[in-house]
Amino acid sequence: MNIPKTDLPRIVIIGGGFAGLALAKKLKNKKAQVVLIDKHNYHTFQPLLYQVATGGLEAGSIAYPIRKVIQRFNNFYFRLGRVTDIDTKNNKILADIGELTYDYLVIATGSKTNYFGNKEIERNSMSMKTIPQSLNIRSLVLENFEQALLTNDDTERRSLTNFCLVGGGPTGVELAGALAEMKNAILQKDYPDLDIKKMEINLIQSGDRILNTMSEKSSAEAEEFLIKLGVKVNKNVRVTGYDGKIITTNTDLLFDTATVIWTAGVHGAVVSGLDGNSVVEKTERIKVNQYNQVQGFENIFAVGDVACMIEENNPVGHPMMAQPALQQGRLLGENIIKKMNKQEMEPFVYNDKGSMATIGRNKAVVDLPKFHFSGVFAWFVWMFVHLFSLIGFKNKAVVFLNWVYNYIRFDREGRLIIRPFKKKSFTTFTNDEI
Repeated sequence: MNIPKTDLPRIVIIGGGFAGLALAKKLKNKKAQVVLIDKHNYHTFQPLLYQVATGGLEAGSIAYPIRKVIQRFNNFYFRLGRVTDIDTKNNKILADIGELTYDYLVIATGSKTNYFGNKEIERNSMSMKTIPQSLNIRSLVLENFEQALLTNDDTERRSLTNFCLVGGGPTGVELAGALAEMKNAILQKDYPDLDIKKMEINLIQSGDRILNTMSEKSSAEAEEFLIKLGVKVNKNVRVTGYDGKIITTNTDLLFDTATVIWTAGVHGAVVSGLDGNSVVEKTERIKVNQYNQVQGFENIFAVGDVACMIEENNPVGHPMMAQPALQQGRLLGENIIKKMNKQEMEPFVYNDKGSMATIGRNKAVVDLPKFHFSGVFAWFVWMFVHLFSLIGFKNKAVVFLNWVYNYIRFDREGRLIIRPFKKKSFTTFTNDEI
């Protein structure tokens, strides 16, 4: 990897997501050599991926160059590559760009889409964890309408304009709301020779309510918002298969659709090499203690979505969201410095600041620790929080101007097929490797 030799402790960070970058910033100009490795040279603000997928924002406005984040950090190196294995005996990582020894290793690889072992669904559906995947969804949605114009077969046309979102969490709800707004205000202008009213948006949830990690009140209000927008909310329906044309379920319901977007869950993106006892089998997250140390190791840590800190009052680990990742990354930066200086580390305590989801224009739900609100004010709070959380002044300005323009004009001008997407019957890689 061509990293200079050093007498300082070498800290290797795998992953430039929320946790990885939060940690990197805490290690700025410390007495250590820091190496950050990621398969992309940019950080992705994942909460706004759905807006890229629906033409509300361009990809560049939610991405930020990692090298720009660290360019003023002394003794700090970034390498573009994919780590394939960890040699814990020799304190070494192996990647497609070479190998590197470490004194301290931090795994911040995040999460990837969980298809629960169903290879047919994985092969035929779309996921939305990366910018390329969002651009693929945007292209496919628009290509479907272009294809619908060319066919005289009503069944095929209905299939092309039926969009099924599997999973009623924040991603599925926000994407459903955005597609509904496109249907109600934009697509009828773009495709006057199509009956856009026949376009269907089906949100399929295996549980008895959507947004099941939020309060029951938020769940009910979000469902009401979606129904008013024209989304069909299908609860207590578990998808069992999708052959590229028909969704089968555990009920009598069948969905004839050319597009399935899978947002039904995630699991940890674990790098091979760790002891099997260090990984939670069901969620594929790495077991860590209260200091984010990987079970069985003193000098290997895991933070963010990939880390599972099991406690008495938290038997499944912290939620796989941005806030736990940011808080863990910041504290670990301080703790590694303390450990190098032979000081006692501080245990991690999650500060739950609440959760929120937007369903569309003037519609959002917000759960704070002590109270709940929804509607227009919640929507403005959601926008402010997400705008403030973006990295870089330019990105903040571009996103703000886009939102103002979209609100005034009720439009989404990112409806561009820049990179045409063709569904393949078989692939040699998983969706999350794109």
